[in-house]
Amino acid sequence: MRILHFADLHIGVENYGRVDPATGLSTRLQDFLNALDQLVEYAVSSDIDLVLFAGDAYKSRDPSQTQQREFAQRIARLTAAGVPVFLVVGNHDLPYAAGRATALDIYPTLGVPLVTVGKRIGTEMVRVRGGGLLQVVVVPWINRSWLLTQEDFKNLPLDAINQVMEEKLNGLLRLQFEALDAKVPAVLAGHLAHTEAVPGSERRMTVGADPVFLPSTLTGSRGGTAAGAGALDYCALGHIHKMQVYQNRVPVVYSGSVQRIDFGEEGQDKGFYVIDIDPTRPLGDRLRSFDFHPVQARTFTTIEVTSRSGNPTEDVLRAIQRRASDVTEAIVRVRVRLPAGQEALLDDAAVRRALAPAHYLAGILREPEGSVRSRLGDVHIESLAPLGALELYLRSKETPDERARQLLDVGRQVIAEVNEGQLETEVGATGISEQPALGSGGG
Repeated sequence: MRILHFADLHIGVENYGRVDPATGLSTRLQDFLNALDQLVEYAVSSDIDLVLFAGDAYKSRDPSQTQQREFAQRIARLTAAGVPVFLVVGNHDLPYAAGRATALDIYPTLGVPLVTVGKRIGTEMVRVRGGGLLQVVVVPWINRSWLLTQEDFKNLPLDAINQVMEEKLNGLLRLQFEALDAKVPAVLAGHLAHTEAVPGSERRMTVGADPVFLPSTLTGSRGGTAAGAGALDYCALGHIHKMQVYQNRVPVVYSGSVQRIDFGEEGQDKGFYVIDIDPTRPLGDRLRSFDFHPVQARTFTTIEVTSRSGNPTEDVLRAIQRRASDVTEAIVRVRVRLPAGQEALLDDAAVRRALAPAHYLAGILREPEGSVRSRLGDVHIESLAPLGALELYLRSKETPDERARQLLDVGRQVIAEVNEGQLETEVGATGISEQPALGSGGG
């Protein structure tokens, strides 16, 4: 049984793009679709039995019709080839207001064959290509803000809220693990953060701090004696954009995003995992391999130059020439450190001409030596969520840690109050429930 695991597609991220005159669409939209096309082509041509998507199909909770059409076309190609698709609801797929559909609800609504949407904590028995069965324990995005609107929890400090959510999730997953059929392969598919994960660009796209869980909670091995421990073969996660593996008794794997979003991901590999499970093997010995497969993603390149020659333009042009292969069709920025007072000697027009082969010039940054400048680092300001922007602002102002923590706590409360009338308060959408429904994902 071969399963393709990917996540965090984020169709709709268009920073560092330009309009394609032939289509009228952003070239960055095509970047993200090209990455998805590579994945789909692999699945169709390489005997994949199930495509498992661990959340965040779009950047926005309200994707445009064009974005929905393009995603649906790729899903249709998979199902037309007989490849079932399982879609987990991520935080960017959730609606703003109660009663509204998620960005993925169109598939079960239309009864699209071979597509299952996981929007509640529960377990789905999925039939893969070839007729075999796979148990999928679903953990969609769990919204901490929902708890903050409840009378019993709204005045609790953030660390207490995290503990409540951890305990609830641990209890719910124990029920799922205890109910699993030990003779049938099982994976957990979730969109969340765990305590050992190394964060990436997703921090700049999220309102407020993420709820964070223990890896042992996700694999049924908390304390080493949890009921159902050993029931899973693999843990497929989304939400963290940096590809990484936490090697527990069961591998806990973030496939990462499939396309680079900003300079914070410069040099990172992007792609998907292929999991090989042997259903004929006994429990604990079914996972044969899980391998990362990179896709060709848009290159981000930083040209770093230190100029002390008195001619910064020539220094920059020589640096660009040396890295010509890294510049072609890349998203490029130039950082020039130079003596204070020589900023005007750098000819922007000449630098732009030299970078004509690039896909997009993100900026030419002058950094005078000996001066103190307030900067936000490797951040594209349009990609920042409100709390992320506040955090970076406080950092740039060197705000004392305790004062910064107080201001961030106030910011979280303000965001929760503003969103109170917009949050999804139905149990199924939050994933918080004492009696999770099984098989409720639809499709």
